[in-house]
Amino acid sequence: MRASRFFISTQKEAPADAEIVSHKLMMRAGMIKRLGSGIYTYMPMGLRVIRKVEAIVREEMNRAGAVELLMPLVQPAELWQETGRWDKMGAELMRVKDRHGREFAIQPTSEEVVTDMARSELRSYKQLPVNFYHIQTKFRDERRPRFGLMRGREFTMKDAYSFDRDAEGLQRSYQIMYDTYTRIFTRFGLQFRAVAADNGAIGGSGSHEFHVIAATGEDALVYCPTSDYAANMEAAEALAISATRPAASEAMVKLATPGKSKCEAVAEMLNVPLDRTIKSIVLAVDANPDAKSGTADAAKQIFLLLLRGDHHMNEVKVSKIAGIAGYRFASEDEIVEYFGTPPGYLGPVATLKPVRVVADRTVANMSDFICGANAEDFHYTGVNWGRDLPEPEVADLRDVVEGDASPDGKGVLAIQRGIEIGHVFQLGTAYSVAMKATYLDENGKPQPLQMGCYGIGITRILGAAIEQNFDEKGIVWPLALAPFEVVLCPMGYDRSADVKLQADALYDKLAAAGVDVVLDDRNERPGAMFADWELIGVPHRIVIGDRGLKEGQLEYQGRRDTAATPVPLEQATAFVLEKLAR
Repeated sequence: MRASRFFISTQKEAPADAEIVSHKLMMRAGMIKRLGSGIYTYMPMGLRVIRKVEAIVREEMNRAGAVELLMPLVQPAELWQETGRWDKMGAELMRVKDRHGREFAIQPTSEEVVTDMARSELRSYKQLPVNFYHIQTKFRDERRPRFGLMRGREFTMKDAYSFDRDAEGLQRSYQIMYDTYTRIFTRFGLQFRAVAADNGAIGGSGSHEFHVIAATGEDALVYCPTSDYAANMEAAEALAISATRPAASEAMVKLATPGKSKCEAVAEMLNVPLDRTIKSIVLAVDANPDAKSGTADAAKQIFLLLLRGDHHMNEVKVSKIAGIAGYRFASEDEIVEYFGTPPGYLGPVATLKPVRVVADRTVANMSDFICGANAEDFHYTGVNWGRDLPEPEVADLRDVVEGDASPDGKGVLAIQRGIEIGHVFQLGTAYSVAMKATYLDENGKPQPLQMGCYGIGITRILGAAIEQNFDEKGIVWPLALAPFEVVLCPMGYDRSADVKLQADALYDKLAAAGVDVVLDDRNERPGAMFADWELIGVPHRIVIGDRGLKEGQLEYQGRRDTAATPVPLEQATAFVLEKLAR
């Protein structure tokens, strides 16, 4: 590629709405151009990177035995209604109507469509296992699109769907995809980590997320440095800080704590550690609108969740407590109704009305703790389970913190930041049962298909890679993802016949050897030329100038190098090929 025949549109400054490094650098490097909120045109430079991502993904998916197809962007509403996700997806699902008033979804994912295809095409156990994948545009109507391609509304995704006869087959297909993803992200040249995850809106049983490690990542990744344990914060198990409950040593006392409505303020006033206090969180589950009046199902239920004062509630874990699905935070009026006091002085001792008390594991093993007295400006000290109030229901309610014991018993937990770029799910029969997708087994009996789902954010990879690989000059692409592998920078291409001759000759040799090389023949000033390619992030640069040619040399500099290296002219091609081979 010759730069004069390509389209290069670098900028000195990023637009004001670019918030994070990858967004700023992609805009400055001319890789994307904003069209609307969360919607971008992929400019020629950025598209080259996307195509390289897609190529590696395709090679590895095909190698794993997956079969490529292409499912539509627009999907009939009735398929989503079969699984119940037409309503469950909420506002993120873009809904449209055609001229006849029929409803459609602009796909954020394709479980329903692929299951519909499978129930009509996969009739016999002899056709299984099979894994279909496609690389397709997706749309999610994010409430607040931001960070460029990291959280846009329109994006490109590779999603794959495996179909098996039984749970054992699903496990094998899942492992194949897990291993495939590991190869893909390794080939990208990225530092990444796979972690156990919550299935979220997709549904199913087990799942793992793949994250690029980056200090700017939105997700907290929990791992044990001395074992294989790893999970995202939503799924990381938090053990009790103390394995057993110490015996009570204090009497319960009601103390005046005027104006001290926060655990931190109470601890400071009483001159005790924050970890002696208990915070109370009140949730409400509204009446079942379909239940008959007067039945238990029709009654609103109030939950009192108890966490140690220095711990934070994990909403995903809380949502898994039996009977709490669809919870909301209780209103102040409801809190006063059930506890007799405004928020800030709540506790599990002597509530006005019965509530369901659920204590975090750590709280359940605490003694002599401090909690609200259900009276404004008062707290109890020396509270103990069994003696002062009934034993609670116990659940894992909190986020883990660094230094917690690893659930596998092989060390303590650490936390790092990551950017999710891939997710693999064991869906099981969640979709096949809902959509009546069955196959006939050896005995001619219908059985539900066992499904797996496997996604990679193709365009998101660009942002994640940049967040991990940049410096003060611009992007530092891993070789596999770079828009070009090598850039040739001739000094005075239009003025020196010798420079032009040698630059053209080296370009031809590298191109013939299969190198993705660009020759910058734009006649830019050296400083501007170098700045462009450092911003764009091309990994290898060769400078060709009259001064060096008089000595039979060129200059090589890697994108991460601090200084140039002289290279004999006759060895230039071999030198570059050796660098690329490394």
